Amino acid sequence: MLDKILTLTFTLLLLLTPAQAAAPDMLYVSSYSGKITTLVPGVLEKGVGLSKVSSTDECGASPSWLTLNRANSTLFCINEDLASGKGSISSFKTSAKGSLTSLGKTDTTGSPVSGVLYGPGKSGLAVAHYGGDFTTWDLSSSGKLALVLNETYHMDKPGPNADRQKGPHPHQASLDPTGKFILVPDLGADKIHVYAVASDSLKVKCLPSVAVKAGSGPRHVAFAVRDGKTFMYLVTELSSSIIGYEVAYPSGSIGFKELFNIGAHGADKPVSKTAYASEVVVSPDAKFLLVSSRGDNSLTIPNFDPNNSTSITSDPIINFSIDGKTGKLSVIQETASGGRFPRHFSVNKAGTLVAVGLQKDSRVVLIKRDPQSGKLGEFAGHANVAGEISSVIFDE
Repeated sequence: MLDKILTLTFTLLLLLTPAQAAAPDMLYVSSYSGKITTLVPGVLEKGVGLSKVSSTDECGASPSWLTLNRANSTLFCINEDLASGKGSISSFKTSAKGSLTSLGKTDTTGSPVSGVLYGPGKSGLAVAHYGGDFTTWDLSSSGKLALVLNETYHMDKPGPNADRQKGPHPHQASLDPTGKFILVPDLGADKIHVYAVASDSLKVKCLPSVAVKAGSGPRHVAFAVRDGKTFMYLVTELSSSIIGYEVAYPSGSIGFKELFNIGAHGADKPVSKTAYASEVVVSPDAKFLLVSSRGDNSLTIPNFDPNNSTSITSDPIINFSIDGKTGKLSVIQETASGGRFPRHFSVNKAGTLVAVGLQKDSRVVLIKRDPQSGKLGEFAGHANVAGEISSVIFDE
């Protein structure tokens, strides 16, 4: 009997698609409902389904970003707290069943919107605050975080976009591939703040910033290391563009050479005045780059509810190949993200799935991806999640 069960199990595994066989353990989703939701993919007859297994409201009123330290089974939730304009950072113990146990909460200033682990043993958290601050935190305690640095940015005058650039608006904290530098794109100031990370502590040193075209509104960056070269790709929100840089490391420092500035849909392709580029991700093999655009409303897809014949309006994800020698981008595909306002998305380590958070549709979708061609395929699953979704990450 046992032999028959094993044979049947092996046969079923052979029939699974690569995306099904490589299904991740779970997804964590933050939304402005005030909750963090845990979704678990499960193998279904036609793909990978998504089911809710847990949720918690102990992060705060407006969770905006999730950062996972899987080695320590700890999830950090950054709460933007839209109503008060302040914010907080919470830590949770993860579990194999998907539940999250609160470890503590620390109040912050200035609407935190993004964070990245850094420093020895990933014991620090660098945070960008949309309100104009940059902070770093010591995570060595299992509960309350300890403040290391709080820097407040200033502008002499507003930027070209009067509504969005009245003051500095740091939008992301990102770590370069060496782990020695932190990059902070500033939507309000049209620059990228740069910091060097100390080798033996959580201290950081401010370096010369990278100036970005006025009125662009820098949002997020992603890095690709190819053929001995390092490239950085900046997505701007206000001009919906992608700016490519070649990165050099002279004498232990860091430098940036601008290579190109193209629209989010590719070179020589028009950019809608109602659209705003949001997330940028480089594939695990550094051969492809994905960018999401919000407000295009350019695509329609069948309804996820089989009993509803009304089609769904969808914004696109634009898929580029990366030239390993020059860093240039070539469009290979423009495909539906699964709904409106794909604010954030993640690619799993195997490169077989893309998880997309649709802010305006309160939906998370999984999209199959071919790691060899880099192309996105059919939808593998979806789940409705309360509130405007702000981030979705794989538990990897």
